[in-house]
Amino acid sequence: MPTLLSRRAVLGAMPAALAAPALLAQGLPATRDLTHWARSLDQLHTLVVTRNGQTELAETYRGPGADRSANIKSVSKTIHALLTGIAIDKGLLDGPEQLVLPLLNRATFGDARDRLTIGHLLSMQAGLESTSGPNYGAWIASPDWVDYALTRDLIDQPGGRFIYSTGSWHILGAALSAASGISLLEMARDWLGDPLGIDIPPWVRDGQGRYLGGNEMAMSPLALARLGEMILNGGQIEGQQVISPGWIDASWRAQARSPWSGDAYGYGWFLTRFAGQEAAYGRGYGGQMLVVVPDMDLSIAITSDPTRPARSGGYFSDLRDLVDRTVLTFARA
Repeated sequence: MPTLLSRRAVLGAMPAALAAPALLAQGLPATRDLTHWARSLDQLHTLVVTRNGQTELAETYRGPGADRSANIKSVSKTIHALLTGIAIDKGLLDGPEQLVLPLLNRATFGDARDRLTIGHLLSMQAGLESTSGPNYGAWIASPDWVDYALTRDLIDQPGGRFIYSTGSWHILGAALSAASGISLLEMARDWLGDPLGIDIPPWVRDGQGRYLGGNEMAMSPLALARLGEMILNGGQIEGQQVISPGWIDASWRAQARSPWSGDAYGYGWFLTRFAGQEAAYGRGYGGQMLVVVPDMDLSIAITSDPTRPARSGGYFSDLRDLVDRTVLTFARA
């Protein structure tokens, strides 16, 4: 359909159902090989694959089941980017070029952060020192997470290099709440949970009562895969337009590049290829993933042990291999 074709064109230009599943592992030798290999990954909890809107595979190897809520960690950033797109669709935000400080009713700083936009936060190009990694503890111990993140040193210009920082997403969450008049939880439930028929429980809040932007959200692997289905269907689910196809296209245009994986980054999505197929994915600590492969109408949700790291050269490399194998398996099915 035209919408899907336009999204394929966007990905091609870049630089580099909650119903009971049809468990293909029972019938296809290739899928049995896939699930057997997946079982060897001792951090992996659940693998869910949907194709053409149908759940084709739902395997739980350890941890909560496929229908139980799991901490999706920084895949929350991808969800957060979708909420931002919906806010723009609703006219609550002007667009990615809108300045951030006026939305927060903050005085100007007299430096480059006065030019900080919604798009800079979405693409992790805020220019501010990161609050993630070794800086995360000090950030969440601070009395005001938004103020702490905004007042970090400028180590680049807004719109410059990719700086991974959950604090930037928390700034975005505060701006979204200010523009909409509702909390991130209300947004997530009203704008995504209700139309998709998925549960989104409350998660961590800061000292001012603002839900953490870009981390610690929870949803079931089946719900995460269903969200991927909606994206692949041009932002529609069961005839309801949840998010505009234009925002999906914009989200999949490369803005920056990760210095660790080498993958391009758009608005909340990493952009890459798996088994030769153009794909977009969200990634979270411990090995949480949502992958969409437009040319195959394939959505892949992965949850893993959220307490153990998944570095690009370690377990995350294993997960890339798992996604490659999954794409190849379903390309042959």
